[in-house]
Amino acid sequence: MHKARRMEAGGMTPGGMPPGPPQMMPMTKVELSLAAKDLKNKDVMSKSDPVCIVYMKETGQDRWFELGRTEMIKDSLSPQWVRKIEADYRFEERQMMKFAIYDWDTKSSKVDEQDSLGSVECSLGEIMGRQGSQLSLTVKGGGKLIVQGDELSGSKEVVTMSFIGSGLDKKDTFGKSDPFLIFYRCNDNSSYIAVHKTEYVKKTLDPVWKPIVVPARVLCAGDHNRNIKIECYDWDSDGSHDLIGECYTTLEKLLEGPGNSNTYSLINPKKKAKKSSYKDSGKLILKSASCHIEPSFLDYIRGGTQIHFTVAVDFTASNGDPRSSGSLHYLQPGVDNQYVVAIKAVGEIIQDYDSDKMFPALGFGGRIPPKWEVSHEFFLNLRPDNPYCQGVPGILDAYYRAIQSVGLYGPTNFAPVINHVANFARAHQDGKNYFVLLIITDGIITDMANTRKALVHASNLPMSVIIVGVGNEDFAAMEQLDGDEKRLSYNGMYAERDIVQFVELRRHLGSYGGQSEYSRVRLAKDVLAEIPNQLVSWMKLRGHRPGAKTVQGPTNTYGME
Repeated sequence: MHKARRMEAGGMTPGGMPPGPPQMMPMTKVELSLAAKDLKNKDVMSKSDPVCIVYMKETGQDRWFELGRTEMIKDSLSPQWVRKIEADYRFEERQMMKFAIYDWDTKSSKVDEQDSLGSVECSLGEIMGRQGSQLSLTVKGGGKLIVQGDELSGSKEVVTMSFIGSGLDKKDTFGKSDPFLIFYRCNDNSSYIAVHKTEYVKKTLDPVWKPIVVPARVLCAGDHNRNIKIECYDWDSDGSHDLIGECYTTLEKLLEGPGNSNTYSLINPKKKAKKSSYKDSGKLILKSASCHIEPSFLDYIRGGTQIHFTVAVDFTASNGDPRSSGSLHYLQPGVDNQYVVAIKAVGEIIQDYDSDKMFPALGFGGRIPPKWEVSHEFFLNLRPDNPYCQGVPGILDAYYRAIQSVGLYGPTNFAPVINHVANFARAHQDGKNYFVLLIITDGIITDMANTRKALVHASNLPMSVIIVGVGNEDFAAMEQLDGDEKRLSYNGMYAERDIVQFVELRRHLGSYGGQSEYSRVRLAKDVLAEIPNQLVSWMKLRGHRPGAKTVQGPTNTYGME
């Protein structure tokens, strides 16, 4: 039976890993907003599809680690990326940043297979020194990068809005329009930065968009009186979206609710300048708006929510013979292989949020003694009745022994281990328990349809799935499971929420090497970045409040289904 664990501040991370600079140093969380102008075109028949990857130089070292990357903007040489990059800003350090822009080929997930559009370096201090204004940097390779840094507001307010359009301009020659909205936050210098984009609605002049849920700190920096610009565009597949019209408002005004004051004329500046008789390009109508305080991840943890961590290890033959030095499962004294790096990086963070630190560990794709039958869901410690391992050392001990005993085989099936954890998540939906499954794999999924089905069904459960890809495989197909860009679906059924995070381990090794403590810190940050929001989103959907009374949580009673 689990007990609530008191959070501890500061100190070393589990296993004695340094968490970076000492915790007592003054530090501010900031977010970087990015845009570019006049980038070089790398595509012959269309425009480039730019992605910006942001790196920070490790303090005192001549090496870079990845902070994050933007979404891809299709067919654009002047992209405005909506996804923000968060960083820890320290006044007393010179924190060097590198912005590398690529024309992204969606057929490959490898950075070294993308066409570079150039890069530029500056310090985080230069960005923050502009005090909310934009910094324009010349890109080596052509064009400009526009960067803005803003201190993250401490506001916990979340805004929910619903809009419809009426009588919009027809923009398509052989049809109507495919309208979508972009919301912009006003900066202190009266410029605007894109903060949210809706889906586009096909072939209509009277669109109804899905409800918009956005933190007030993102929409207006938590300031109810700060201006918000809304632009309405007609979506085009080649990226040359046509502006229908724009309008301005504030959160204070939106919260007045539906009515004449929240019915907006969409004005197209070019049309207005050309025709004196021009009235508008349609109406944007607010149907509902509300603002509420949303509990944070820490509110739930402090209220007693336990995170239950399960690891699943790939034992398919594509990993290579563990006795060979070229194998991803090769064990060399004093050197962590990539599976060990991933287990340590994630497990040593997650274990702090589970009071008894007893973790189930699974394997898949291997032949199991004594009958040597292939299994896609076996206990890593090879016990028939109990998969629990004591902490990260227990998981590693079970892994080391399994490598000596299990025959590598195949194929690479994910659905069994996902369904295994989902069965426990389904039985404990009381708001006091949340389950995280870490799948470490070297290959492409062979049961993609069943995996999609399992994830869609698991999306309404208190559960997240982390997939870490090891080795040098092209994991492009894996990206479709990560619902950041496109909502995951199976046979017309859509995932209730995004529960998958996919990360390639090689992005975090590079010059660091598999033994680097720092590479594990960066990996853990990237891998676990979405867990807090995924936990909060499930709690919110089910109406669970932090600290609410509940029934008994999971016990260490485990059986195969």
